[in-house]
Amino acid sequence: MTLSTTAPTRRLHRAWFVAAVAFVAILGAAGFRATPGVLITPLQEEFGWSAGTISLAVSINLVLYGLTAPFAAALMDRFGMRRVVSLALLLIAAGSGLTVLMTASWQLLLFWGVLVGLGTGSMALVFAATVVDRWFVRHRGLVTGVLTAAGATGQLIFLPVLAQLAEGPGWRFASLTVSGAALAVAPFVWWLLRDHPADVGTTALGAEPSAVRTAPASKVNAAVRAVTVLASAARTRPFWLLAGGFAICGASTNGLVGTHFIPAAHDHGMAEPVAAGLLAVIGIFDIAGTIASGWLSDRVDPKVLLGVYYALRGLSLMVLPSLFAATTEPSMLIFIVFYGLDWVATVPPTVALCRRIYGADGAVVFGWVFGSHQVGAAFAAVAAGLTRDHLGNYDLAWYGAGALCLLAAGMSMAIVHARGR
Repeated sequence: MTLSTTAPTRRLHRAWFVAAVAFVAILGAAGFRATPGVLITPLQEEFGWSAGTISLAVSINLVLYGLTAPFAAALMDRFGMRRVVSLALLLIAAGSGLTVLMTASWQLLLFWGVLVGLGTGSMALVFAATVVDRWFVRHRGLVTGVLTAAGATGQLIFLPVLAQLAEGPGWRFASLTVSGAALAVAPFVWWLLRDHPADVGTTALGAEPSAVRTAPASKVNAAVRAVTVLASAARTRPFWLLAGGFAICGASTNGLVGTHFIPAAHDHGMAEPVAAGLLAVIGIFDIAGTIASGWLSDRVDPKVLLGVYYALRGLSLMVLPSLFAATTEPSMLIFIVFYGLDWVATVPPTVALCRRIYGADGAVVFGWVFGSHQVGAAFAAVAAGLTRDHLGNYDLAWYGAGALCLLAAGMSMAIVHARGR
């Protein structure tokens, strides 16, 4: 009788494959959403539209990107992540592809503002929070950080390419590239993404073998659930502190830097591809900063992390106006590195606080908090565009955002890990 001494093969948990699919989808959503920043100057030159008009389309996109999120989270509970994300990719493809037929500014508002806004909103960071809640018990903070970093990676990949296309073949080629990329990702998501560990006969990573988590049987309307969760959370003080801080976060990132950094640099004589390259470098360092933030969120009080992140971001924005020049100076590179490490490092601790304070409703609550992020981003996008139109520069926008970030730091430190008023 022969006894086998071969050790059993240890298979990679299915949760990592699901996280990989989510990473690709979120990566694409970030690239699709970053495109308007590249198109502002070409659209001004071809159609004569003002920065304020184009910024309004970006603002609609940002608002819908945020306000769709809590309803998307509830829809994922009702119909599954795979269906919601696949449909979202088709919306993005349609919105981006139709822009090549534009002849009036209202069409930009409809295509980039509404269609792409709804599509990217359905693939926002609540998607990451839902994936982590369903598929991970162990490494939650780290995986949240990695999925959040997917947004920076999308920016890193898409921005320089789209900027080159917009300056070379033209902005229409850039829009069609985004549309084609969305169509390419959709089958990948439908084929590989799974809604729950129970769908493939397993449990979440780190869960007890007996803790089989089945898909929810609730038939509650997704919109009703999203609004009910909001009504409950809105009666608590931590929600308003989180939402207020995250609104400032959106204003100081997507709304201001993400939308107006390239045209602001262009105002100082810098070529658009160079400015887009700098914005992409922010994405490189954001990947490291966000993953590190996710790791820290498993070990350090999340509200302390938020306070530090907002304070450092505010100080960096206040020195930015003095750094713009026609060429890339060392001081600007230092800002890019420093600001990049802090770009969306706020997301993992915010998700962690929503989960700790609101439990099973944490993903939907984060959807509403994220909605405030995009409302702040939309306000900043329009305000900065109007500031440029009336004052001839963006200086006031940079200083104002810096001051607001310092306020957000104080709000974050006031959060208590309880649902009290």
